[in-house]
Amino acid sequence: MKLYWTMPSPLKAYFTHELATYERALADGRLELAWHHLERAHVLGQSWPMEHSRVHWLMLRFGFKIKSYREILGQLPRLILGGVKSWLGVIPVGNTGGADVPGLRPMPLTGDLEVLLKIYRPELAQTTAR
Repeated sequence: MKLYWTMPSPLKAYFTHELATYERALADGRLELAWHHLERAHVLGQSWPMEHSRVHWLMLRFGFKIKSYREILGQLPRLILGGVKSWLGVIPVGNTGGADVPGLRPMPLTGDLEVLLKIYRPELAQTTAR
């Protein structure tokens, strides 16, 4: 079993871009766009414990901002367990991380996220072949 700790630097640049875009959209009050970029960051970062936990922390804060009890309650177990699952390499590939989807449900990778993960985690991209 391979343990995952450090996100590859080139992929981290894409992950950081998604988080920066989230922050800008949130600051502008564009909540749907902000959430979209958090979901994308989740898909990119879920293989690495620090990045995975960071996204769930931001999703929890987002839940408080929009006063969504469902999102708040849904993020708590994800925040606690997500990083451990990442470290062990046991993740639901493509899962967008919100409380609106089951935490263990794999989802198809699409577009640029699929391309990026094929490069940096090819074994994951193979598991989502359609």
